[in-house]
Amino acid sequence: MNQDSENLKNRIQKHSKKLTELGSILAKKQFSYKIEEKTAKEYWQKRIQQLKKYNETGLEYYNEIQNMMNLINKDEAQIFLLQISKFRQLATKLIKIMEKIEENPSIIDSKDKQQSLWSKDVKKKILEISVNCLDHEKYMNNIFRDFYEINIKKILEQ
Repeated sequence: MNQDSENLKNRIQKHSKKLTELGSILAKKQFSYKIEEKTAKEYWQKRIQQLKKYNETGLEYYNEIQNMMNLINKDEAQIFLLQISKFRQLATKLIKIMEKIEENPSIIDSKDKQQSLWSKDVKKKILEISVNCLDHEKYMNNIFRDFYEINIKKILEQ
């Protein structure tokens, strides 16, 4: 194995170690995008804080993936960077909607027969965006899993 190959392998192993650490942190946070019909303001404040912390670590995790990909294929890494941007945008949208609910938590209650169109729209949006966030994360993880299998695994096995 030449020096460049060994250097690349070492750099990939460093990124892998960091990804493992960040993945463990994400697993411990166990954030769920599932939306519950809780009408307590404190619940929504806590959920917003959980999402912000999860998103911060998630961005760090996906940026580490992008850095690793950049070592091997700059074009695919740039495309993945766009996915990270979308991840950030979706989380920002979700936080903004959660903040609307935090201001008026009763809008999430489906038992409320007097719901306004605005309340129904907010509820529809939060459900839609939370599903989009989850689906996008699954998509990003699939991209990385495929990239790993095709590119990284054979470098690490050398």
